[in-house]
Order: sequence, then C-alpha cells, then structure tokens
Amino acid sequence: MKSLAGYRVLDLSNVLSGPFCACQLAHLGAEVIKIEFPIRGDLARQLGLDIELNQKLMGATFLAQNSGKRSITINLKTAEGVDVFKRLVKTADVLVENFRPGVMDRLGLGYEVLRDLNPNLVYCAISGFGQEGSLKSRPAYDQIIQGMSGTMNITGDKESAPLRVGYPIADTIGGLTAAFAVSAALAQQGGKRGTFIDVSMLESVMCTMGFQISNYFNANTEPQAMGNENFTSSPSGTFKTSNGQINIAANKQEQFEAMCQVLGLNELLENPKFATREARLENRTELSEILNSTLKTRSTDEWTELLNNVGVPCGPILTVAEALAQPQIAERGMVGTYSDVPGVGRDIQITRTGIKLDGKAPTVDNPPPMLGEHTDEILGELGLTDTEIKTLKEQKAI
Repeated sequence: MKSLAGYRVLDLSNVLSGPFCACQLAHLGAEVIKIEFPIRGDLARQLGLDIELNQKLMGATFLAQNSGKRSITINLKTAEGVDVFKRLVKTADVLVENFRPGVMDRLGLGYEVLRDLNPNLVYCAISGFGQEGSLKSRPAYDQIIQGMSGTMNITGDKESAPLRVGYPIADTIGGLTAAFAVSAALAQQGGKRGTFIDVSMLESVMCTMGFQISNYFNANTEPQAMGNENFTSSPSGTFKTSNGQINIAANKQEQFEAMCQVLGLNELLENPKFATREARLENRTELSEILNSTLKTRSTDEWTELLNNVGVPCGPILTVAEALAQPQIAERGMVGTYSDVPGVGRDIQITRTGIKLDGKAPTVDNPPPMLGEHTDEILGELGLTDTEIKTLKEQKAI
C-alpha cells in the first residue's frame, strides 16, 4: 500500500530532522527529490564513522535517512538556479526545509513567493524553536533542544544527570512530527490544499513528555532524574541477574503477584510495605534489594522466559548489534538491503519505518543517491534540453 503515491516532495533539508521526515514520506509512496547545493551537498554526506564514505560524500549518517530519493544539485544563490528551483516547485505537492527562520525569505524563496507559484503547495518548515517567539532566530542542534526541553535533566540518575539521550531524539521526533503534519495536510479534501506547516523541535519533544509535564502541572511534582526506575510504578526498572541485567515492569497488581509467585516471594504479598502500588513506591529501594537477591540466582534468559510466560513484561538489555540480530527484526522486514550501491561500492543495510500496512513493511526501491545523481534526469523531465543543462552547469547554477 503506497498511500502517498502520486505526490511529489521537494526535500530541501539537511542532516536529520527534514531528511528523516522526507524519508518517511518516501516509504509511504511519495516521490522525493532531494535538492542539494553543488559540490558538498547535505552536510550529513560527510558525517559518520567510516572516513572513506565521508570522503565519497556518502557518509553513514547520510545513508540512514535518504533512501528512496533522487538527488539534484541547484545553486540557489544564482538567478539561474532560482529559476530552475521555481520550475520544480510548480510541479511539487510538498516542500520540506529545516533552515533557520528567515533563510528562505532572504533567498527570495519564502512561502509567500512559492505559494504564488503553486497555491496548492504544502510547505513544511522545521526549526529548533519555530517561526515565532523570542528564540526563533537561534541556531539549534539536537543536543541544544534536548537540554532546553528538560529532557537531559530527567535522563540519568541523581549522580549522572543531566545526560544526553543516546541518539538524536529531538531531530528524530521533529522529523516524525513533520511527516505526520504533512500527511494530514495532504489528506485535506476539496478546495486548495496549500498549507504552511511550522514545526518546532522544542515543542515536538516537549509534546512527547506528557507524563512528566502533566505531573508538574497537575500534581505539583517536579520531574526528577530516576535512572532506570519508573516514577509511576514499582517494581519497574532494571535488576541484576546471574549473568547481567534484566528489565522488569510489573506495573499492575496482578503482574506483581505473578512475579512474586515465579520468584518464590509470596511473602511480599502479605507485607504491608509492598502490598499496594503506593506502598511499593514508598519502599522501592528495599523492594529492589529483595528482588535483586533472588534474580541473581538465574540468568537473564531464564527469568525472561519464566516471567513472560505468566504475563509479566520483561526483557534483556541489548547492545545495538544484539537488538538488530533479534529474529523479530528480520521477521518483520525492519531492515532493507541494497546491493553494490553507487558511490559506496558495496552492499548497505538501512532500517525502515517500523510500521506495516496491510501486513507489509513499506519499502523504497532505490538506495540513497550520490550527490546530483539525478540532476540531468530531473531537468530533462522539466523540459530542459541537453544544451540548456550544459549551460546551467557552465553558469554553476546546478
């Protein structure tokens, strides 16, 4: 099922939030054209832990969120390049960019200008703080947003907080929020579809912090860094086993009772310190010590099987490599493989969307593109002749 088939998206964004948004749209069937500045292109092309790939402008960071796209280079600082870009805009349904507010206006390509060219254009602008407010002009990367959203302050424990989340969660959530908003705009029925979407990464992240923020607003409780503990339930956290650690989330009363039976700790059910949710929260440290003493008698795999069999949510703590090696990942088609990728010179693997539509994981046919790989092809589709394309190259417009 390709729900966005027939829609054309212009991806004018860099690094993660915008490219991740456009990548989701590509997997849902949209045609995505990645517009990059000549010579260097998207900064992500130079980012990653494989230096050779960075030098080839096919960095591992770039590969992660650019499959299913075609790449065209356009120099928007030339009049000829602007003309080409405007011709593309007339053919598009969506434009995604993640510049600081005002950059597109300074290029003479702001929403008002592009709307005159294409009244139905869905224009999605992703920025650190949004298009309005006192912070709108500030530069922002993922870590800046993690810090200013309160995320870092509640990550880790009392000794280690504030800590950055281990992957760029603010960029990723910003991109997902944008993809959601774009899809909603495209779903409008009847009349003009043209819409300006203003995505604030700061607000996107804070929107996902509902538990913590609601408790601050409505329960007069300041959110705290609690490490691997769950502030709403106990036992719900990380425990020691004979060969490592295990996560257990016995959040419901029946789950706590089932866990006690499996661990041979039925006496806890009669102990007023642990008989109720509220009592367990108040005595969580003592309860964790008791559970750790028993859990250390068997391996993580043994406890995982025993507890899951009685409906107690639990699981091992895996490395990224171990997580990817789980049969569950392969069984659901989460990872796509591209053979002998141009510009890379070898096979690559990339994760997909994490969803299934009518039982099938959305896929894209093409690997991440080389810089400008499809420039001539796309310009030809716009009606430009080989001579005109050659002239644009001589003018350094593409």
